[in-house]
Amino acid sequence: QVHLVESGGGLAQPGGSLRLSCAASGFVFSDYAMSWVRQAPGKGDEWVAGIYSDGSNTYYKDSVKGRFTISRDNAKNMLYLQMNSLKPDDTALYYCAKNPRSILVFTSDGARYDYRGQGTQVTVSS
Repeated sequence: QVHLVESGGGLAQPGGSLRLSCAASGFVFSDYAMSWVRQAPGKGDEWVAGIYSDGSNTYYKDSVKGRFTISRDNAKNMLYLQMNSLKPDDTALYYCAKNPRSILVFTSDGARYDYRGQGTQVTVSS
């Protein structure tokens, strides 16, 4: 059974940084691409960033390019999201998501995913 547990969220000031972590279990982590997805209050899911199973390629939503960095440690079954230069618009519940293949498959809404965790709240406010 796929199990994804996020941590590292919290309150940050505009311009600040946070690092999110995701512990994965229940599947062969190194076989699958992974993503971060977020949901702002009153809005639907928004794909944010994704990484291939071997970490060779990363992709980002335009609004976070240059500010967020996705990475993974396949030996530890861990996924990360380093978020710098945070903005109030980044406020959302952030989910770790498993993609169905080793590479990312994109739709008009971002990369497809088949499982996600319970999320960790990120609030950016002064």
